[in-house]
Amino acid sequence: MRRIGRSPFGCAVQITKLIPFLLLAAWIAPVHAAIPGFTSEPADASLPVDVESQISQELGAGDDERIVERITGIFAELPDFENVGVEASEGVVTLSGLLPDSEAIKRAESIAARVTGVVTVQNDIERDLSVEQNLSILGKASGFFDDFLAALPLFLVALAVALAFVFTGVILSRASFVWDRISPNAFLAELIASAVKFVFMLGGIVIALDMIGAGALLGAVLGGAGVIGIALGFAMRDTIENYVASLMLSLRQPFRPNDHVLIDDLEGRVIRLTSRATILMTVDGNHLRVPNSQVFKAVILNFTTNPKRRFEFELGIDADDDPRAAMKLGRETLNNRKFIVDNPEPAARVTQVGDSNIVIQFLGWVDQRDADWGKSRSLAIASVKDALEEGGFALPEPIYRLRFDGRTDPLPIGRSAKPVDSAQETAPRNRLADTSAADEEDIRPESEISAMVENERRSDPEQSKDLLDTKRPAE
Repeated sequence: MRRIGRSPFGCAVQITKLIPFLLLAAWIAPVHAAIPGFTSEPADASLPVDVESQISQELGAGDDERIVERITGIFAELPDFENVGVEASEGVVTLSGLLPDSEAIKRAESIAARVTGVVTVQNDIERDLSVEQNLSILGKASGFFDDFLAALPLFLVALAVALAFVFTGVILSRASFVWDRISPNAFLAELIASAVKFVFMLGGIVIALDMIGAGALLGAVLGGAGVIGIALGFAMRDTIENYVASLMLSLRQPFRPNDHVLIDDLEGRVIRLTSRATILMTVDGNHLRVPNSQVFKAVILNFTTNPKRRFEFELGIDADDDPRAAMKLGRETLNNRKFIVDNPEPAARVTQVGDSNIVIQFLGWVDQRDADWGKSRSLAIASVKDALEEGGFALPEPIYRLRFDGRTDPLPIGRSAKPVDSAQETAPRNRLADTSAADEEDIRPESEISAMVENERRSDPEQSKDLLDTKRPAE
């Protein structure tokens, strides 16, 4: 259906007939500004006119017909727009008809507006609500299924390529002999194997998506994965810190299995170093699991690295005694004990002079491979104490001064409910009559905890996950 526009002369006649009505409207309300191309004042001929930015005042003969033919020809090439009606008058295009959805209606208006000579588009197209027209989605689904069947061989080839890359990565990651040769550290070798597997898997996915033309999807997935990775990094900060600390500890090797260590205030013997924690066995025989992040930042005291270990203790003598003689006697006593090493030699020093006593500190060294540190220190204290007492040095006790008020009854001082035997009073106290030399000299190192640790390391199935390497020197 087409309607050919009127000639310019006819348009001028029609405008002349409308002049009275326009004057009436201008008297009621200033609407002259809303009429395109109409002005209440004569145009100044001296002002330049941009003809490209204004609507042409005159149309050539047959312009409306040309516009209609052009738009109709375009719509004829589009199956969905074959039944759209097009009319044009003075460059105003009117579209009519039915289309299945709003997107198609907007598209038809956009196509018509881009045709040269069109001033504006009056879109009167309505949506087609008929059942048969809206069931066309089933036909689209059928076409999609046909396209999928046509592209199925390509999908299968892409899937096969991706699986081949994944399989290759898994095989290479399980070739432990290769990674163990590259890196002697077990934890680092496992990390390299995991990285190789990840690279092969990612490469297979990238190639497969590129084969099926979904490279943009891969970019979106990688971008989303990056954002998720940053969020997980903040959420799992402690876990990542512990993982990095495990790697650094496996490289540094700060201790050996069965070493007696003190980590801050945690003491025990080392069972193993895993990828998450350092496992200790306390002196009470209990398992102690310390996170590697804490171990990496802690002050570690290793009692096993140096076999020689010093002990010290203090004894007090009377203020009237000679401290130099007491120190000499104590050093000689320590030198005579077989569990005290000669190099370094025992030592003694005065640490404090009080009102009623002089405090002397005695020091001695033991070899922990032959003598237990705790037992040796205990026997040394007893030996020096006995030697000082036998040498005539008094070990003073605390002295208390009592004041008696005359208003109170005298205390029954000197009274005794039971007579004291003089022989019993002069006998030495706290002495064992039958103490064998073997009991006194029991300085053998305690091996109960050490034996427990060795037995657990041999029987534990997680021994292969131990990151401590006995072939490498400790830091």
